[in-house]
Amino acid sequence: MEKHVLSAALATSLLCAGGMAFAQNAPVQATQTTTTTTTVETSSNALTEDQIKTDIGNAGYKEVKGLEFKNGVWMAKARGGNDNWVRIRIGPITGKVYQADAPSRLNQDEIKAKLTAAGYQNVHDVEFDDGLWSADAKSPQGDDVDLLVDPDDGSVVASQHD
Repeated sequence: MEKHVLSAALATSLLCAGGMAFAQNAPVQATQTTTTTTTVETSSNALTEDQIKTDIGNAGYKEVKGLEFKNGVWMAKARGGNDNWVRIRIGPITGKVYQADAPSRLNQDEIKAKLTAAGYQNVHDVEFDDGLWSADAKSPQGDDVDLLVDPDDGSVVASQHD
């Protein structure tokens, strides 16, 4: 009888250990899924294409063509009240429309100062192009990033790992 109890106890222990090993593998898979989800989460904070179209209309543009998400922002050509087509970029989180040929209220030194104040380091290659400032920098977490910056207030519109 003792042999059968020990055999049963041993078998139960092995089954439990196998179950625990299986259970230990499950969090690894969940962690992998979570990592993937976290990567997607950044863009899930972004406005949908329909919301972006609404924001473009609210900015006074009548017609939009070629709307696409590229380099961290929405881009398109749009026609306003004067019937002229212009290139625009749209902030993915705010929906703010930036016209490519609009001037910047801030200069290069002010953009660098705003980014530095926001915790970015080694800010360089700051250029104004198509309605937004672009810059390379180290994020507050120490990652190399490419930034697109609002020409009116110096806030970061989009950030991508370099």
